[in-house]
Amino acid sequence: MLSNHTTPKALSSYWLITLLVSFIIGIIWYFLPHPILIIAIGIIPIGAYYSLNNPFFIVLLFILFSFFRLHEVFPFLYDFKIPKYLSIISLAAFMWQILIQRNIQLFWCREFTLITLFLMIIMIGIVFAIDRPLAFESFKNTYWKIIIMTFAIAILIQRPRQLTLTLQSIIFSGMVVAITAIYNRIEGIGLVEGTRTTIGRDLGSMLGDPNDLALVLMFPISFSIALLLTPQLSWLYRLLGLISTILLFIAVIMTQSRGGLLGIIAVFGIYGMQRVKSKLLLLSCSAVIGIMLFALAGIADRTSGGSAETGIDASSMGRLYAWQAAFYMALEHPLSGVGLSNFYPNYFFFSTHWDGINHAVHSTWFSVLAETGFIGLTIFISLIVVLIKKIKLTLANLTIHKNTVDPIIYASAQGVYAGLIGTIVSGTFLTQGFTWPIYILAALVIAISSIAKQALCKINS
Repeated sequence: MLSNHTTPKALSSYWLITLLVSFIIGIIWYFLPHPILIIAIGIIPIGAYYSLNNPFFIVLLFILFSFFRLHEVFPFLYDFKIPKYLSIISLAAFMWQILIQRNIQLFWCREFTLITLFLMIIMIGIVFAIDRPLAFESFKNTYWKIIIMTFAIAILIQRPRQLTLTLQSIIFSGMVVAITAIYNRIEGIGLVEGTRTTIGRDLGSMLGDPNDLALVLMFPISFSIALLLTPQLSWLYRLLGLISTILLFIAVIMTQSRGGLLGIIAVFGIYGMQRVKSKLLLLSCSAVIGIMLFALAGIADRTSGGSAETGIDASSMGRLYAWQAAFYMALEHPLSGVGLSNFYPNYFFFSTHWDGINHAVHSTWFSVLAETGFIGLTIFISLIVVLIKKIKLTLANLTIHKNTVDPIIYASAQGVYAGLIGTIVSGTFLTQGFTWPIYILAALVIAISSIAKQALCKINS
């Protein structure tokens, strides 16, 4: 029985859902009259109703599976195509709430403008790409989902409770990946060069590359440190921060990724700057700790980039040649670049040093330069600068009221700021321009800024 307070809009939505579900069930029963359908009849409407009315939770699940590759961490989930179905459900739920229920309040900001401009450059680049089918395939399979979910996260996270769930999910997912990476290293599963840990290498997973694995592990560590170093939080949160920081740190060490280590040093450096008054002391300690970390990670023992290679090692020279090729690509295609995912297959045509194989660019900045041109790189850097300024301002305002504002908001702002800096530093060796981390951070910057403004307005009123 419907409540007397049920609005006509809600009533019409209920009827629309009922008719739609009945129609779908009728078609399925016509083609597949099977007893199992009786169970489905009871489950599907409930699942559909919950999904359409809880887009935040569905979008969050999609992000976790897509970024942390949980279906590849747990291979028994691989054949279920979970990210694919979650993308369809989350997009449907998001559009349902916007167009039918109209419960989501849309807004626009400068960050959205820059993201949209960058998207337009990429779409133009697809038209003029050297290999148009490859660029379009990359856009269709991955990049458009990243952009849509960036807008969805920024708009859907409206309350501290949602922010809390997002942080917890990111940290727990990071811990799962870290534990798996540590286990694989101990058991000798899927190692690269005999020492570098990976995950799902036999499945062709993105986590099968130690550098990409380090990138995934580095993302949640800024949030785990934020939980650990925020005294206003409960001891359970701080214990979670301590445990997750240790696990993530060990796992990154086992990838032996220079970009990952530089990112971690940068993240710790940001927290150090907020707590150590002497910058000279902080810089000296960072240098010493950095040398110790590189020794602990066994970078010198790597087959590529180790101490066995004299002078500038082959790994470093390979990057220099790749960066040079990226610059030449941008010179020849200055307005739109060579096209999304077109660097690797076109390396031969632009490199001054050919050793018989194509190479990845292994740099965020040169990757964006090569594949979107000088205009794309300018917009991308502008987005990073705007994001840093916004989160710094938010963090400064929260610091003034950190004893009265919700500590999870303050911890989130610290984590996002440190994560952005870590991403920028690690971007020297890791290709992140067209992958999830920067865009998730961008969405969180926008969401946290909005939530912080609401919280501070309540305090000041």
